Amino acid sequence: MTFKGVKYWVVLVVVIVLLPILNSCSKSSTDLVGNWVKLSDFDGIARSGAVGFAIGTKGYIGTGYDGEDRLTDFWEYDPVRNAWTQKADLPGIARNSAVGFGTDSKGYIGTGYDGKNRLKDFYEYDPSSNTWAQKADFGGTARFEAFGFSINNKGYLGTGDATTSYMKDFWEYDPSTDTWTQKTSIGGEKRRGASGFVISGKGYITTGVDNGSYLTDFWMYDPSGDTWTKKRSIADLSDETYDDKYTTIRGQGKVGFTINGKGYLATGGTDIGVETWEYDSTTDLWTEKTAFEGTTRTDAVGFAIGATGYVTTGKNATYYFDDIWGFQPDAEKNTDDN
Repeated sequence: MTFKGVKYWVVLVVVIVLLPILNSCSKSSTDLVGNWVKLSDFDGIARSGAVGFAIGTKGYIGTGYDGEDRLTDFWEYDPVRNAWTQKADLPGIARNSAVGFGTDSKGYIGTGYDGKNRLKDFYEYDPSSNTWAQKADFGGTARFEAFGFSINNKGYLGTGDATTSYMKDFWEYDPSTDTWTQKTSIGGEKRRGASGFVISGKGYITTGVDNGSYLTDFWMYDPSGDTWTKKRSIADLSDETYDDKYTTIRGQGKVGFTINGKGYLATGGTDIGVETWEYDSTTDLWTEKTAFEGTTRTDAVGFAIGATGYVTTGKNATYYFDDIWGFQPDAEKNTDDN
């Protein structure tokens, strides 16, 4: 979960010239399954590098960078009403490229970049009272573009861009004791800009960049044994046929979410993409789904509620987005609902 600002008249020129080109980059393959539905635009300022997560039946998005300023505002999305409600601002420093995750009843935001410094402060959001509480600072080095998720109401955070290097350390946060515990480091390479998801109580992390290269390793974390297991790579590296079409999974700035026991990665990439991929943990295989039907983008926000995944905000060059799209992975593509 990068930054640039321009004058408003420049943005207008870029939008007029670029958008038709960008939209033409979207795939329109009729043999892929899945449907994207355009929903009610995000009520907040268009941005990239925000954080997003779900708590129960509501989605949340906050912080980020709008091309000129870093932000602290925080919003709730209700998919039943297809409507947004502004909530209490994050009380800490305005930031982008932070980590956010939700447990059964609370949300958490920490780390990130304020324009000068990498951050390690950490905050808890209580949706029942619409209040924030500052918690213990992240246990590792201050950083941005880290990756995090929650399993069994504990948070996990690792990787990212620290002061001197990229990282591969991994930490567990226990809300009941407000403590961080360092766990086994990720088995693969250091990285920033990684993505992933949680399936059946296990965390998955992949993509990202290190040493100038887009990474293709894929790892599963089991918190019960504090162990990492390497899964099949996300590129065409074997002599078998299963990975022949694995050409657009790797990259950075992707969003990840889980629907009905399968993991999904969308947007981002080695360039600025729209590709959507589904991961089946029972077979350790990926299937390409219908491409994201909005404008190509990176550094968006993704979360899932029930049987629908959601992607919102993000950027393409100096253009920032405020649209939101719902993804139904088993539906047939229907362009009439956009």
